[in-house]
Amino acid sequence: MLSRMARMLVVKATAGSDAPERCSQAFTVASTAAVAGVDVSFWMTGESTWFALPSKAGEFDLPHAAPLPELLGILLEAGRVTACTQCAARRGITPEDVLPGIRIAGAAVFVEEVMADGAQALVY
Repeated sequence: MLSRMARMLVVKATAGSDAPERCSQAFTVASTAAVAGVDVSFWMTGESTWFALPSKAGEFDLPHAAPLPELLGILLEAGRVTACTQCAARRGITPEDVLPGIRIAGAAVFVEEVMADGAQALVY
């Protein structure tokens, strides 16, 4: 089945604790794809940007959902995780603040990734 999947999956999470089900879906789909061997680039934008900070994922709670720290750990280990430049700046988050392995990048990098040959983008 992997041969029919996109060569790269770019997932953008636009929600955080403000829309927990949508947020959880983004993390779950991205981490499931990463475990399946898909090249995953996960973007945290809007309220999900807070999860780039240490311990913030541990504050997230959604009944019957996989723990966000575990899903984020999978993404950090098997994929790429990016926090939106403008979203981070609006929240006072700097590169020194984020978890190791998370980069801060902007729209140009996102567009480059979604335009890559074989890429599939999902926005939650």
